[in-house]
Amino acid sequence: MICSICGRSYEYDSRNKKGHTKIKCNSCLVNERRFLQRKKLVELKKAGCSICGYKKNTAAIHFHHVDESAKEFEIRGNHCRSKEAMDKEINKCILICANCHAEMHNKDQTL
Repeated sequence: MICSICGRSYEYDSRNKKGHTKIKCNSCLVNERRFLQRKKLVELKKAGCSICGYKKNTAAIHFHHVDESAKEFEIRGNHCRSKEAMDKEINKCILICANCHAEMHNKDQTL
């Protein structure tokens, strides 16, 4: 089979209910699920930078832990965790845009 998204060839076994489908490879299915989850998480927090108000593109919005000592895990890269665990961790965060996030963590690097 050929993935309709990435064009990668893969073997599809109709008896195996995990992984690939007839039109999408396993990697693309995971990515779709991950992007959809991120979009829902950003919407949950009412999308937009808490500092400057930016809200044009969800890819530029970061989850920032207000209290680093209370952080159990990074939001990014943990799309396989349970909804309850993700909700608990997200409640420890604020949304900020990539620029404000970089400035927040690098205050001593002004021009």
